Amino acid sequence: MSGPSLLQGLCILLSLSGVMIQKANCACPPCPQNAVCVDGTNCTCNSGYTSQSGKKYFTYPLEICQDTDECKPPISVYCGLNAECQNVPGSFYCQCEPGYKLLSGNTQFKNSNENTCQNITSSSTTKGNKELQRVVENFESLLTNTTLWESGEEREVASKATSILQTMESNVLETALNAPDQEIQKLQNNTVGPSAVVFISYSSLGNIINATFFDGINEEDQVYLNSQVVSAAIGPKRNTSLSRPVILSFQHVKVKPLSKKAFCVFWKSTGEDSHWSRDGCFLVQVNKSHTTCRCTHLSSFAVLMAFTSQEKDPALAVITYVGLSLSLLCLLLAALTFLLCKAIQNTSTSLHLHLSLCLFLAHLLFLTAIDRTENKVLCAIIAGALHYLYLASFTWMLLEGLHLFLTARNLTVVNYSSVSRFMKWLMFPVGYGVPAVIVAISAASRPHLYGTREHCWLHLKQGFIWGFLGPVCVIICVNLVFFLLVLWLLKKKFSSLNSEVSTIQNTRMLTLKAAALVLILGCTWCLGILQVGPAQRVMGYLFTIINSLQGVFIFLVYCLLSQQVRKWFGNIMKPKSESETYTLSSRFGPDSKHSADK
Repeated sequence: MSGPSLLQGLCILLSLSGVMIQKANCACPPCPQNAVCVDGTNCTCNSGYTSQSGKKYFTYPLEICQDTDECKPPISVYCGLNAECQNVPGSFYCQCEPGYKLLSGNTQFKNSNENTCQNITSSSTTKGNKELQRVVENFESLLTNTTLWESGEEREVASKATSILQTMESNVLETALNAPDQEIQKLQNNTVGPSAVVFISYSSLGNIINATFFDGINEEDQVYLNSQVVSAAIGPKRNTSLSRPVILSFQHVKVKPLSKKAFCVFWKSTGEDSHWSRDGCFLVQVNKSHTTCRCTHLSSFAVLMAFTSQEKDPALAVITYVGLSLSLLCLLLAALTFLLCKAIQNTSTSLHLHLSLCLFLAHLLFLTAIDRTENKVLCAIIAGALHYLYLASFTWMLLEGLHLFLTARNLTVVNYSSVSRFMKWLMFPVGYGVPAVIVAISAASRPHLYGTREHCWLHLKQGFIWGFLGPVCVIICVNLVFFLLVLWLLKKKFSSLNSEVSTIQNTRMLTLKAAALVLILGCTWCLGILQVGPAQRVMGYLFTIINSLQGVFIFLVYCLLSQQVRKWFGNIMKPKSESETYTLSSRFGPDSKHSADK
């Protein structure tokens, strides 16, 4: 049976009560950690430890034995010149300061009489230089081993590069600290060992840990390393925090056009992942030949250059702003027309109205806030709103295609009432609900991918942009099917032409209008996807022009080409007196006289 006996427990209780016990009657009480039993009745802390209560002997089983720091007062072990005391649990030892070593080659000693710390001789430095030369040669052989780098995965290559950087830095620091010309500095009564600052420049490492290990910009940007990799370190304490930032100036490998962007980066190693990062490094100045960076820490640094695959064209920017401004005006006029013109109000008009409103809000937000990237939270909200509004626009376009198909299919029975009831029940949950669900899922899964460094839009990383492009491609394909089915239904109807010619003509006009809408909203995004290869510039201009004039085409097709709308506009524009005269002549003109004669 484990644990203290009944007699031992009784002894402990009596000891706590202050009752004297004959040691012949009681066994030794249980002692705490780092303590031993003496005389069969008391405990005492081991050598190198003292009791928390300060007593040398105790019986209290919950006493704590604390480590004694022999390197601090009141003990303050003296190790001798060029040496310092190091405390360890339950003991201590002395060691030579950096730049010195024992003649025996040992690393520790206990008494100042054993101190033989001597300055490292030039032979040691020579040995260190040979070791450094060996490391450099091994490093060069690793760089020339193309099979080693090409066969490994990206994470494995990054891990090997990190190991090389750390090994080189350690060896160079050790060599610098062991140099014979190191001087010992003294601050008051404390002796401070030598220190060193080293810089290591790698001429070919950038070919291995190149810009593919940097994920801090958009995927559409082309990035390349435009400086040598340079490591900076301070020894012997390599993790010393900097009291002020360090300024680094890098010479460009390639002359940099001023239209490109520069990024100051450092090699960041976090567990199994190593990559170029911008954390704590900031761009100070850049010109064609040099880039100046300011960093709050020391590491391995480099300069990355980036230029977008689609160079910013001032003409495209002008076209965008002018076209969107004109579209905003036309969309506003179209929405007012759909709301106020009673003669054209029906289910189709309601679809046009909500499509115009969604496009108006999307274009307005795009025009005023797409570049507001200063506040990340606000930028993410803007990106989410644009995601929703443009998805809603395409969803209403899908409803337009569905309504067109249902109308054409019901021509044989002229059953417009059932189509209207079905669309009224369907359009609001689909038109506004489906985009909301898509945006909610996207925001819940990866909210940090809303907003990029350049624009308040969806990030291209991890395929996040397909939260928008996926539904858009589906809608365009479905609308194309609807459009082809409508053409097939109308062809069948024309083959058996009858007295319903007027109905067919109205539906044909509706088909042409819907076809124009499909082209306006669908082909523009197809042109955007086709901006590659030799036709990139042409496709870019077509995409910008057509997409920015969407509102103009909607107003033209659904308002200005409508006879009912033109008549309504004419009545509004006529002077009041002329309108009243026209009304009176209509009431008492030849038709009314003919009626009176009857």
